[in-house]
Amino acid sequence: MSAPARLGQVASHLGGSKAPRTQVGVKNPDDVVIVKALRTPITRARKGGFKDTTSEFLLGTILRGLVETTNIDPALVEDICVGNVCPPGGGATTARMAAIYAGFPVTTCVQTVNRQCSSGLQAVVHIAHAIQSGMIDIGIGAGVESMSQFYGPKHQMIPDAMSDEVMAAPGVADCLIPMGFTSENVAQDFGISREKQDAFAAQSHQRAEKAQKAGLFDEEIYPVKTKVTDKDGNETEVVVSRDDGVRMDATAASLGKLRPAFSAEGTTTAGNASQVSDGAAAVLLMKRSRAIELGLSIQGKLVASAVAGVPPRIMGVGPAYAVPAVLKTANMNVDQLDIIELNEAFASQAVYSIEKLGLDIQKVNPKGGAIAFGHPLGCTGARQISTLLTELKRQNKRVGCTTMCIGGGFGMAAIFESEH
Repeated sequence: MSAPARLGQVASHLGGSKAPRTQVGVKNPDDVVIVKALRTPITRARKGGFKDTTSEFLLGTILRGLVETTNIDPALVEDICVGNVCPPGGGATTARMAAIYAGFPVTTCVQTVNRQCSSGLQAVVHIAHAIQSGMIDIGIGAGVESMSQFYGPKHQMIPDAMSDEVMAAPGVADCLIPMGFTSENVAQDFGISREKQDAFAAQSHQRAEKAQKAGLFDEEIYPVKTKVTDKDGNETEVVVSRDDGVRMDATAASLGKLRPAFSAEGTTTAGNASQVSDGAAAVLLMKRSRAIELGLSIQGKLVASAVAGVPPRIMGVGPAYAVPAVLKTANMNVDQLDIIELNEAFASQAVYSIEKLGLDIQKVNPKGGAIAFGHPLGCTGARQISTLLTELKRQNKRVGCTTMCIGGGFGMAAIFESEH
């Protein structure tokens, strides 16, 4: 354990506060560990490699990939929690279909969860809590979104009618503000200039381009064999093995030529906001003692997680409040984080959160982020874990944080320790 971490623990003991159950640098048989975090490529909705691929196929494929890469007996997995946002019926039926297709027996249970953009992370945390409490031994937290299938003007996300009494309560109407306009609110309220946003977005694309060319995503990606249909209705079988949304050679100058997307005087554009995308990710979890018993390698462990509420009209500031909350839970400080995977819903909120938290930009999204390769809503929270743990291993670093803003006015964050 590092000296700062140990001093933090000593200080908490002297102050009378309780030490966290899971501690960085300390291996405990009861730690909830990650045997494997894996994701599909992320592709552009309605344009990319998964435009004709259904969400249950994406989810089923990544679940199969998790079994294949870990050699886990599917019958040992007691529960699968899937984060998704857009599917009808909460995606419950399609998630069950995906698990059966992937080879899990009917005795493996399935549930879905929707905490908007953090759904994939919340699914992982749900499974971790079940393991910690002794309700299950082994589980999978996953996330999936086919925005090609379920997102856009044809797909209704909120009811036509609302209660007048509820709508009259202060702050309620802000929950219905479209996400793009909340980005404009953050930019205006906190003075995040168009130039700053475009520079950040260009950096995201440049980092992702460099990482992709160097093969830095390969370890976290499970290639998907699927079919694409051309304009004449002809099907072709393809293998999708890389993210297809990265704008090669993007610069702040080129992004600066794009028109504002939400208001004539605005600063949020298609170039400095996350892409509408398709993808899936899955994380296999169990206690350390169980992983050792089964002879499974350990990729990392979940240290702590936290959710923070913020005003819905500026929901993008969520990470600036969720990260301090999870650091407090873990008895850590921000300087102890080696890498931060901060979801780039919009450049406005990402820049604000980085500046508010005082983060070292070199530690934030070193391989780029959602502006470059996309944000499949339910998938992202699980996807970030695979991206984080593989990058911690590559850099020979130990501790990282994933975080994102959440529609409706929240932020979520989690701390992980690599065990490479």
